[in-house]
Amino acid sequence: MACPHVTAAAAYIKSFHPDWSPATIKSALMTTATPMSSALNPEAEFAYGAGQIDPIKAVSPGLVYDANEIDYVKFLCGQGYDTKKIRTITADNSSCTQDNIGTVWDLNLPSFALYMNTSTSFTRVFHRTVTNVGSATSKYRARVTIPPSLLNFKVEPDVLSFSSVGQKKSFTLTIEGRINVGIVSSSLIWDDGTFQVRSPIVVYFE
Repeated sequence: MACPHVTAAAAYIKSFHPDWSPATIKSALMTTATPMSSALNPEAEFAYGAGQIDPIKAVSPGLVYDANEIDYVKFLCGQGYDTKKIRTITADNSSCTQDNIGTVWDLNLPSFALYMNTSTSFTRVFHRTVTNVGSATSKYRARVTIPPSLLNFKVEPDVLSFSSVGQKKSFTLTIEGRINVGIVSSSLIWDDGTFQVRSPIVVYFE
């Protein structure tokens, strides 16, 4: 039943913002969702995703993580797709070149997931870009909910200042340390005092 509920919520948001892309609507739904407890759900984000969606809040999310066709082309090229396979999907002249290869960590999703197959120390950097759809003039500060773990989280820059609607700003999230439990569940929140734009973070290993 999740699919029809989310589809209806997306249609509701689209009625307010007919120019928003599917990725923007997805971001609005995820970053305004009410967080759920990993203590009650051992599989954390793999059980409940970003949380309980709130279509009313999602109409006005403050910031969004948008992504277009080229973002997914770069992602698929980085996953080993060649030009022939890419063009089968896109039905245009898209291609995979040395300058057109992305990583799974840089696809501009409103979430962060990292799989480790070892408990040794690591460092991983995620690149993201947010678009201002809230107040024209606003300043967002980053905060990360830090769970009990051996991980460190760093956001650079940790303050994003906007002067117009539609303006874009990029940042990086660095996760380092080592994981000593199966799943570490956290969140990155951009807060300007009015909007709290929350992205789930999950680090796990088997």
